[in-house]
Amino acid sequence: MNQHWLQGGFPDSYLQDTDNASFIWRDNFLRTFLERDVPQLGMNIPPVTTRRLLTMCAHNQGQLLNSSKLGDSLGTSYHTVQNYLDLLEHLFMIRILKPFHPNIKKRIVKSPKVYIRDSGLLHGLLDIEEMNDLFAHPVLGSSWEGYCIENIVSRFHDWQSFFYRTSSGNEIDLLLVKGNNLIAVECKASTSPKPNKGLYQALDDLNIEKLWMIANTDDSYPLNERITITSLSDFIVSFSKE
Repeated sequence: MNQHWLQGGFPDSYLQDTDNASFIWRDNFLRTFLERDVPQLGMNIPPVTTRRLLTMCAHNQGQLLNSSKLGDSLGTSYHTVQNYLDLLEHLFMIRILKPFHPNIKKRIVKSPKVYIRDSGLLHGLLDIEEMNDLFAHPVLGSSWEGYCIENIVSRFHDWQSFFYRTSSGNEIDLLLVKGNNLIAVECKASTSPKPNKGLYQALDDLNIEKLWMIANTDDSYPLNERITITSLSDFIVSFSKE
């Protein structure tokens, strides 16, 4: 799974013989996508601008989206950045995850989060070629979060997906919603994750009795009455039976 996380889901990236060959394939793919494919869609966006925007999104993986700040960095307007992001979202390059707004007396964050959808492209944009590079990089936790969310949301597309965060820091990475059903998921790159106070407070805010914490582990076990530590594959199998 670590290879899939590092190199992403494009078959020609994943099936290369070496990490370096996969890295080169992804760099060539991005260049072709930006220089040929996007213009063929009738979008008059300079490839260097789109590459810079994607790279900035990669550095902000899993963070709140601030289009005004991105526009200032690109030397363009908020509305232009929004148009670019809409295009990249429609081309399946990025995922915009919206916040969950329950009817409770809490100050809820209103900005969405942004993710590069393919983890291999994320790592390519950040010049991460090997697992050792990833484990030493500040994006490690956000990369794992995006990898888990993408695999879950893409598979269970009949569920609505959100995140939850209050202004005081109570937060859950992923909420899956269908009717009255609400599934809470937290993603931790550690092999032995520990929940923080803000997570428990978020569960209390939403009256959620159970949370799945997806760790980079092969084992699955109950941490306590409210939280189950699970591997990504075990969660997908278990959730498929819900």
